[in-house]
Amino acid sequence: MRKKRSYKKHEILPDPIFLEVEVSKFINKLMKKGKKLTAYKIFYDTIKAVGEKTKENGLEVWKKAIENVSPTVETKRRRIGGGTTQIPIEIGHKRSSFLGMKWLIEFARERSEKTMVDKLTNEIIAAYNNEGKTIKKKEDIHKMAASNKVYASFKIN
Repeated sequence: MRKKRSYKKHEILPDPIFLEVEVSKFINKLMKKGKKLTAYKIFYDTIKAVGEKTKENGLEVWKKAIENVSPTVETKRRRIGGGTTQIPIEIGHKRSSFLGMKWLIEFARERSEKTMVDKLTNEIIAAYNNEGKTIKKKEDIHKMAASNKVYASFKIN
C-alpha cells in the first residue's frame, strides 16, 4: 500500500495596508496572470469606493458581504444503489469563506459596469444588502441541500 505524502501548508502573509490574511486571500483570488499589484489596486480602490457609497467603513462592509454570501452546507455526489444522489454536508469556515470569495469575484466579473472596481464595488454592496447573484447562488445551494435532506444519513468518505 502506498504511503500518503504529507505536505507543508502554505502560509499566506497579511496584506500591507489592513494587515489581514483574509484580505490577502481575496486579493490572490482576484489576481489574474500573476499581476498582484493590479489586484491590490483594484481591491483597495474598491474598498474606498464601497466606503464612500455606503458611508460606512469599507472593510467592515466587505467582511459582512463575505459573511452574507458564504454557504453553510453544500452537496456532494455519491453513488447509492443504481443512481447518483446528492448528499448534503456541512462545511467548515475555510471552505465556506473560500466559496463566498470565489462567487463574489466570479459574479462581479459578469457584471456590465465598465471597470473592475465598479463591478466589484456594486457586487459587494449588493451582497452586503443580501441581494444580487451571489446571494441567489447561496440560496440555490441551500435549497438543493434542503431538498436532499433525506440522504443526510449516508456517509461521505
